[in-house]
Amino acid sequence: MGMPRTLKDMMLFNEGLAYLGESKTVTLPTLTRKMEEWRGGGMSGTVSMDMGMEAMEMSFTCGAPMRDVLRQWGTPTVDGVYIRFAGNYQTDSTAAVDHIEVIVRGRHSEIEMGDQETGEVTEFSVTMALAYYELIWNGRTEIKIDPLNMIEIVNGVDLLAERRALMGLS
Repeated sequence: MGMPRTLKDMMLFNEGLAYLGESKTVTLPTLTRKMEEWRGGGMSGTVSMDMGMEAMEMSFTCGAPMRDVLRQWGTPTVDGVYIRFAGNYQTDSTAAVDHIEVIVRGRHSEIEMGDQETGEVTEFSVTMALAYYELIWNGRTEIKIDPLNMIEIVNGVDLLAERRALMGLS
């Protein structure tokens, strides 16, 4: 019998500061490859050529305005804000717990203060444009994407190592 992993606990950290009781939701980055269709002579159909990655983004909401985030608005460097998501996922079939962390660096591209209503919990939403992404599962880096340094590691293999070396960037 199999059961899906369910997020049982989560924490969001901004520059190491825990948003304990303040973070509500986190939308982790969607990894998207830019594909271009190609059909050359002698081919019976098209194939998709991998042209690299699309831009990554992440968003999160908190239950009220967050001063730390507001003070980061306009960060001048592309990787100026460090955010870490930590989540415990448990399957009810075996009670096994997997710990997943996602570390990102980027800057805020959108801050939405939401509707303000007396006596109601507000939603403070933040969207980040990312320059770095790392997914760690039970202590092992599964995916690491660092476009600025031309690094793309998946399952322990750096997919761009040869290309970096050929350009003298190793």
